Amino acid sequence: MGRFNLYCRKVLVMSCLLVPAMAQADLTVIHDTGNTQPIAPFLEVFQTQDGLPQQSQVPTRPQLGAADPKAWLPIQSPGLTPGPVQARAHDRPFTRPFFLIGSDSHSRQWLQTHRDRLKEIGAVGMLVQAETMDDLRTIARLADGLSILPASGSDIAKALSVSHYPVLISAYGIEQ
Repeated sequence: MGRFNLYCRKVLVMSCLLVPAMAQADLTVIHDTGNTQPIAPFLEVFQTQDGLPQQSQVPTRPQLGAADPKAWLPIQSPGLTPGPVQARAHDRPFTRPFFLIGSDSHSRQWLQTHRDRLKEIGAVGMLVQAETMDDLRTIARLADGLSILPASGSDIAKALSVSHYPVLISAYGIEQ
């Protein structure tokens, strides 16, 4: 066992001596297409006028991007307005029912009236119109556990020839 420990120590010492020497080795180019460009110009943005690395600025307030509900507003869906929808069948095989609503009084009333059924069938909602944070809060409160995502519904409405909301789209058809 003593010989093995001595051998390990020698290998460790040799490794410590060789690593710095290998770290200073010249760069070996494996492939050059002829279009290679130096990286220095791209690094200039990280340096200040005096040539020292630029210190990163710490934002005073974190930027949440898409996670910030205020960034979603206003939610608009051109071509969609609140109004009556005639029930009809469609030929699209949707596996999960979904509904389009706005933050208007008709949509809020419809959501309250149909909330239990929507939960029962596992429907997912798209909030296609909202102007303020109060609109978002009101719909979230009325949804009471239903998944409702803010998104423009213009494309899906156009594809299904729907021009009004609130509306439920299921595998069976389109209804209000």
